[in-house]
Amino acid sequence: MPEKYLMANGLRFCYEEFGTDNSNVIVLIMGLGTQMISWPEDFCESLASNGFRVIRFDNRDIGLSQKVDTERETNLLKLLLRQKMGLKINAPYTLRDMACDTIGLLDFLEIDAAHWVGASMGGMIAQLLAAEYPDRTQSLTSIMSTSGKPNLPQTPLKVVRQMMTRPSIANRDAYLDHALKTWALIGSPAYPPSKEELTHKILRSVERSSYPTGYRNQVAAIMESGDRRGILRKIACPTLVIHGKADVLVPVEGGLDTAHNIRNAKLELIDGMGHDLPKELLPMFSKLIAKHACDAAKT
Repeated sequence: MPEKYLMANGLRFCYEEFGTDNSNVIVLIMGLGTQMISWPEDFCESLASNGFRVIRFDNRDIGLSQKVDTERETNLLKLLLRQKMGLKINAPYTLRDMACDTIGLLDFLEIDAAHWVGASMGGMIAQLLAAEYPDRTQSLTSIMSTSGKPNLPQTPLKVVRQMMTRPSIANRDAYLDHALKTWALIGSPAYPPSKEELTHKILRSVERSSYPTGYRNQVAAIMESGDRRGILRKIACPTLVIHGKADVLVPVEGGLDTAHNIRNAKLELIDGMGHDLPKELLPMFSKLIAKHACDAAKT
């Protein structure tokens, strides 16, 4: 599908559309430092085949969307220390700002309301949208995300170190080796991609865009958002929570607590799924999300 551009919330965003131009819209919101192409085209087409207009887009600071000017570089180690000490996190922007970006996308496209589908950080943004923009929300699907409850099981330290120490893309071999090791740590143990498949995915993303500053800024936005349980309790729309039982980046307790704090949320726990969207599971995800959105449209 051809990439398009629009202005929303004062920024320029890259987006793509699948399916018919109708009012039954699914907006796909991707996670930390991850471009819209990580929503596979086959998955988007599958959702569209159920009668939906499907939109995927690059979040601010990532992919082909506009990068955000900041006064100083985000230092993640300093932010981690501030978080551990219970001090305020001063992020260049917040998840609420990113939710406003998504509302701006609807405004530009003259869409009244949408079904939000968010993965990881995108799930956090989708939660905010459902809670704070109920009139623009038809349903919520939160995938491998969390409530932000402070005492939930946390990411293992070795995974944190791996995520926080990415080498420069200038050293292509080192960057690729690091990325392969990262996905080996956080991916789905029951559905491992081949090295060739994963290498193609990594290089395709890098060749499209590489902007480490955006990754750091988005980490800061997640840290700033803190405990969102109070926000989750405001959500009244039909909600589906999907989480992998083998997720080490966002342990499954995050999905359980998300569903616990959203009234009448449906919970789907997936054996062998880590913190990714394995191709073997995409047909099931498409079926679950399409049915959830269709049922919500009838209410």
